This record gives sequence, structure tokens and C-alpha cells, in this order.
Amino acid sequence: MIGTTSLNLDHTPGFYYALAYWLATVFYIRMNTPRLSRAERIMVEIALFILLEAFMILTDGIDVRFYFPCIFIDIAMVFGCLLACCDIEPIKAGYFTVRAFLLGELAASLEWQLFYFGITSLHFPLNWASNLFFLLSTHILVFMIMYLLEKRYQDSNQSLPITGKELKTAALLALFMYLVSNVSFVLSNTPFSSTLPFDIFIIRTLVDLGGVGMLYAYHVQLNEMSAKTQNQYLQNMLHMQYEHYRMTEEGIDLVNQKYHDLKHQIALLRRAVDSETSLQYLDSLEQEIKSYEAQNKTGNKILDTILTMKSLQCQKENIHLTCVADGKEISFLDPMDISALFGNALDNAMESVSKIPDPEKRLIHVSVARQKNFLRIRVENCYEGKLHFHDGIPATTKSDRRYHGYGLRSIRQIAEKYGGSVTISTEDGWFDLRILIPIPCNSQ
Repeated sequence: MIGTTSLNLDHTPGFYYALAYWLATVFYIRMNTPRLSRAERIMVEIALFILLEAFMILTDGIDVRFYFPCIFIDIAMVFGCLLACCDIEPIKAGYFTVRAFLLGELAASLEWQLFYFGITSLHFPLNWASNLFFLLSTHILVFMIMYLLEKRYQDSNQSLPITGKELKTAALLALFMYLVSNVSFVLSNTPFSSTLPFDIFIIRTLVDLGGVGMLYAYHVQLNEMSAKTQNQYLQNMLHMQYEHYRMTEEGIDLVNQKYHDLKHQIALLRRAVDSETSLQYLDSLEQEIKSYEAQNKTGNKILDTILTMKSLQCQKENIHLTCVADGKEISFLDPMDISALFGNALDNAMESVSKIPDPEKRLIHVSVARQKNFLRIRVENCYEGKLHFHDGIPATTKSDRRYHGYGLRSIRQIAEKYGGSVTISTEDGWFDLRILIPIPCNSQ
């Protein structure tokens, strides 16, 4: 703010725009999942601040022919910072770059308009104190309002599907608003321009405000559409899982029937043979049948079917699955919810342990019990590597993130449906999924 008294009030200095662009970039970095550590992120943000300020000061008042190339360089620096600091794809980084650029435009234009009004109409002294007052108050106001508007969508930004279509729409909207807001600086003789500084500032600020408002409305619409799509996908997944359970139940019932028949056949064979070796073979076969019958008998037929199905899959992948469950305690849950709850939890656990090279560490343990007036479900499994969490859900390492996390989202949705909660913790190489659901009075 040094040399404020020598400022040309008819022209907004470039370093004010640089500051506004930088603040808008930092704001949207905070609205997304970080890629870098806190210290690394701050270093990149400081570097962006220095580059933006230096570039805007050097190009301030440049010939109009080079104006747009310079703006594109500013945008490129903002894009590079967002892409480096946030765990998002380039297309999504471009989408938030567009929003950051227009938000920076609004903050800078509003600050200078208020400063101009304060000096020319309210007779504030033209010094650094007045400038600092309008600078701080305006930016605090703008970014506080934006934070209050944006925070409700902060958790969904990671899973928000942004394609080239959404980026193109946002970019065209921002470009149109930017051209209209700055038309008076290039062409003074149009129906949408003026030659008076205060009128120019009003046009620029109001158009930028409208642009930021429309981009926010577009962002809200994208989030609502994404939420509806996710809910529909979850419902379809629940139905598919339940139908799969029904088919598996029929198959396991058939196997159980065959085992039951086999017991009687063994009893008949035992009467017909007198060889000691044959009798030992029949004893061994009968013991295996008893072991099978004793497996996964929790007291809930749906849970028994799911555990039997998953146990067979675990045997194929050399995974050791153990279970201690009182199935009678989950009788108040809807059958579809039971199949989705345990199916998703076990699928996630099996996917995790299958990546462990050492078969001795491929361990999964399931427990279902009553704890006072609550149903406590716990699924534990070994894991290797480093996990990062977003919105309470482990972040994926897959390139396609559109359908990641639906299993855990489904578990959380089911728990919340019954007034329960889901917590996830990791410690000493164990992934611990805990579900706590209050048991209704009529089920106690």
C-alpha cells in the first residue's frame, strides 16, 4: 500500500487482482481434498502468490493486444497450483480454476469500487490506512459469504463427477461474464459500457457478482444431480445384492439338503461294510458333514447364507474368515439391509486382504453382539499400505473414482436409517469397521 496517494483511482492496480486471484485459489484448495502435506501446500501457495504479484505488477498497464494472453497466463498459474495441491483430476482442477478466477475478479472489483466510493463520496483520506481498511473488510466479507455457501458441498467435491461438458459450460459462462464486465475498458460506445469510472466499476462488479452467482447455482445443480444419481445407484446396488443373496440362498439350501441326505446314506453304508478302513473313511466323511453343518449357524438365515457364501470365496483366495455372531439380535433389520450391510462389509474386507502377499496375514473377523440396548457389528481385517480418508471413507487409488466408496456409503446409509452410526479406524495394520445401531424397544 506504499504510495497510495499517487494511485490512479480510475484504474485498479494489477497487484490487487493478483491478491484476489491468490485468495480465491487458496479458498478452493481448502474446499478440496489435499494432495500434498500442509507444509508442501503452503510452500506452493506462497510461490503462487509471488509469481502472481510479480507478473501482475510487471504487466500492469500493458498494451490491450497482450491483455488476454496475460490473463491466460494468470489462469494457467491458478490451474497449476490447484492441480498440484488438490487430489483431483485435471478436468476438475480446470472447473475450480474457472470458479476461482471469477471469484477473484469479483473480490478485486468490489474492493476497488468501495475504495473509490469511500475516497470520492465519503471523503476518506487517500492513504494506506483507508486502502487497508477497504481491502481487509471487502475480502473478509466476500470469502466469508462464499465459505458459508460452499462448506455444505465441501465433502462432496471429491466425488463430484466433472467431465468436459461441465468444464466447458462453466468456462463459457465465466468467459461471457468476464467479457461483459470489462467491455467498458475496451469499448466505450456500446449499450453495455460507460466512460464514467464509477459507472464502469458498478457494471464490472454487478456482472462479476452475477457470474459468481450463476457458477454457484450451477455447482449446486451438479451436486444435486450427483446426489440423486448416487442414491439411485445405491438403491440399484441394494436390489442386485439382495437378488444375488436370494439366488445364493437357493443354492446353499440345495447343498444343505444333499448333505442331509448324505448323512442317511452314510448310515446305510455303515451297516453294509465290515472293513476297518472303510469304517474309518465313513467316520471321517461324517465328521466333515458335522463340521459343515456347524459352520455359520448364527440364528439368522440371511446372515448364515451370506457368511457361507463369503466363506467359500475366502477359501478360494486363501483368506481366513472367522465369525462370532448372534444372528437373533439383527432380526429387527430389513432382510435387504442385512444382505447389503454384511455383503458390502465383507466384500471390502476381502478386497483389502486379497492384496496382501503373505497368506498368513489374510485375516478377517466378524462379530455381531448386543451391547446394552445397541446392536454392535464389527468387521476387522488386516491391511497393508497407507490409507487416506475423505469424508470418513478411505480414498481410492484407482484411476476411475466415480463409483468408489458406494459400499461404505451404503453401510452408512443403512446404519443412519435405523438411527445408528458407522466409525472406521486403522491401527497396527488392522482396519476396523464398527457399526452401532439402537435396538428398538419392541425387539428387546
